[in-house]
Amino acid sequence: MITDPLFYLVAIPAVLLVGLAKGGFGGALTLVGVPLMAVVISPVAAAAIMLPVLVAMDMVGLVAWRGTFDRRVIAIMLPASFGGVLLGYLTATMVSADGIRLVIGLLALWFAAEWFWRSRHQLEPRPRNTAKSLSWGAIAGFSSFVSHAGGPPFQVAVMPLRLPPPVYAGTSVLFFASTNAVKLIPYFLLGQFSADNLATSAVLMPLAPFATLAGVWLVRRVDPKAFYWIAYMVLVPVGMKLIVDGARALFF
Repeated sequence: MITDPLFYLVAIPAVLLVGLAKGGFGGALTLVGVPLMAVVISPVAAAAIMLPVLVAMDMVGLVAWRGTFDRRVIAIMLPASFGGVLLGYLTATMVSADGIRLVIGLLALWFAAEWFWRSRHQLEPRPRNTAKSLSWGAIAGFSSFVSHAGGPPFQVAVMPLRLPPPVYAGTSVLFFASTNAVKLIPYFLLGQFSADNLATSAVLMPLAPFATLAGVWLVRRVDPKAFYWIAYMVLVPVGMKLIVDGARALFF
């Protein structure tokens, strides 16, 4: 088990922020978990430690949002996400996690900028697009497998639909709960669940229900317009963080 106090100084806020996202309050917050923990430990270990905690959060979110989700989004995007997880497993030894961070960071900034522009020019929901939903679902599954960074691709496909915040939150919870459950198998096969990693996960686990329920509480009380502004604005600092981390590791 990790005993370094510096690790817990960053891991505890990371788990709390991810829990808010798991409750449905700004899905992009899920991006911060692994990057924050990777400041003091390896990204691979950070991802392995976070996954059991994410699954615990998912259980709370599923109960809180049971029966509240968009069935068409789930029917189209979830099978594609499973395909993305499989691709991540098959290419685990070939794909650079830092390269994925860089790409997801650029995507996050682009998506935030695009939404801010549309919010001034177009307020109507966009029509559903099955091909785009399949593509973004696969990208979400793949990036979720690599570093639990499936939030922005999911948002690219779903947030332009302008679902009511509770429906969006429930759809997000069901999508990622299912994706994370599937990820347990390849993570185990890759040997990422060491005794030390699981013990560290257990120490952080009690924070999971508290943080997730706090996110549920916020979604049910925040004005829908404010909800979407908060969710998109979170993408900016997170995207910049991922870009800096990925570029530093790849080019410097």
